[in-house]
Amino acid sequence: MPAPQGDATAPAAAAGAAAPQARAGTAGPTAGSIWLLFIGLMLAMFMFSLNQTILATALPTIVGELDGVDQMLWIQTGFMLSSTILMPAYGKLGDQLGRKPLFIFAISVFLVGSIVGFFAQSMPVLITGRIVQGVGGGGMMILSQSIIASVVPARQRGKYMGIMGSVFAVSSVAGPLIGGWLTEGPGWRWAFLLALPLGLLAILATVFFFREDPSTRTGEHGVDVFGLALIAVFTSAVVLVAAWGGTQHEWTSPVILGLCAAAVLSAVAFVLVELRVRTPIIPMELFRDRNFTLASITGILLSVGMFGVISYMPTYLQMTHELSPSVAGLSMTPLMAAMLIVGTTVGFAVSKYGRYRRFPIIGMAIATAGLVLLSTLHVETPMWQIMIWLGVFGTGLGLAMQQLVLIVQNSFPVSMVGTATASNNYFRQVGGTLGMSLVGTLFTSRLMSNLEEGMRGLPADAGDMGSANQLTPDLVAHLPEPLYDLVVHAYNDALVPLFLWCAPLTAIAFVTSMFIVHKPLATKNEPNAPARATRERLAED
Repeated sequence: MPAPQGDATAPAAAAGAAAPQARAGTAGPTAGSIWLLFIGLMLAMFMFSLNQTILATALPTIVGELDGVDQMLWIQTGFMLSSTILMPAYGKLGDQLGRKPLFIFAISVFLVGSIVGFFAQSMPVLITGRIVQGVGGGGMMILSQSIIASVVPARQRGKYMGIMGSVFAVSSVAGPLIGGWLTEGPGWRWAFLLALPLGLLAILATVFFFREDPSTRTGEHGVDVFGLALIAVFTSAVVLVAAWGGTQHEWTSPVILGLCAAAVLSAVAFVLVELRVRTPIIPMELFRDRNFTLASITGILLSVGMFGVISYMPTYLQMTHELSPSVAGLSMTPLMAAMLIVGTTVGFAVSKYGRYRRFPIIGMAIATAGLVLLSTLHVETPMWQIMIWLGVFGTGLGLAMQQLVLIVQNSFPVSMVGTATASNNYFRQVGGTLGMSLVGTLFTSRLMSNLEEGMRGLPADAGDMGSANQLTPDLVAHLPEPLYDLVVHAYNDALVPLFLWCAPLTAIAFVTSMFIVHKPLATKNEPNAPARATRERLAED
């Protein structure tokens, strides 16, 4: 049984007292305006999620052109890292100051990073553009979910969250597919310019269709600068350990041990700071709610496997199955279709019946099975079998992902929904960043080791494949047979076993999701509705 929310409901009570008066002279949003706003939010979320996957099929070409295979993981990880660090700040500031201006600001920053990426002529500049994109992208994701939560009651929110979840499903295939098409056509740089029209449409939808209710703001002022700085230190240290450990530095080297110490010390310091500051960026009161804690743990564990698969599977298919970038992206369709169909269906079912607890549990079990199946792949595996296994994994993701967000949002009043959503998504993004970094680091190091060991075993007249940092799918396809076999088996043996390593994490997530308790979904967007529902449930117990 979750503990009472305690002081967490105090701001909500004050907001609730003022809410009737604030709403008395303001007409509520119409169904039409909500859907038009929702389209704008979907565009923003699509931009964010698309940029997690659009470069997946272009990575081999990008790193080959810019001479940076050894820096490949930072193209994806830099984006994830910067967006993750700032998510809690966006959520807290949105609750304090209002979500509308902050949302427009986040989209604008994202567009600036896209322009930098388009003109990049070196890996450092490209990675810088990705980091700037992430600075804006973190706000786009968090504020999209917070905005829809501020205008739609929890009971009706399931269908919206289900559709929002489908955005990630669509982007998981559309991203690699579009990236592959652009790589084969006008060039991978044009992937960055796609954000411009989408971003402008999202800004216009927000300006014209989002009428923010002032009563949903906490009324607090001030930024938890120390808390944000400690989050940055902790997140960066964890990601650098995952990225450098065992590759650029030994696990027992002073650098890695120092980073581990920095992560532990910054985490302890963060908790102490958050317990004392007036406006904590992640209030410790959130963890008094069992569902928040369990949903966050479950999300972290699921994200490790999800981003590990989505980020590197298209590269694997290009190198081991001789697929073009666009076909490799299209091969991810089963994962997308399963997430889209299952996630949307579950969302509408939750809105109709109000029951949601069983879906994450089933989803974790199926996702675990999907990872185990993907770990059995080899160079000779037929494509139809690979696509079925991807569909199994996508089914698990569709059942669980957005329901975890709904579970968190339903546990807190509207005045805290931004902070709660951002905090939960922060932990999920940490999991995703770790998954991307760990899988990317292990994949790269194992690949380089496999290639070096394989080259030593070949006869002297086998030929030369050139620098491993400059391998592209086209170059590999034209290698003589001994070298070709070496490269494709090196890619397979470097990546596929890592999926099995991720399976125990989703198995643990299956266990944690079983302890989530059902709370009635609020039918009105009153600032203290979730708190009242919790008290009613406790009274019934």
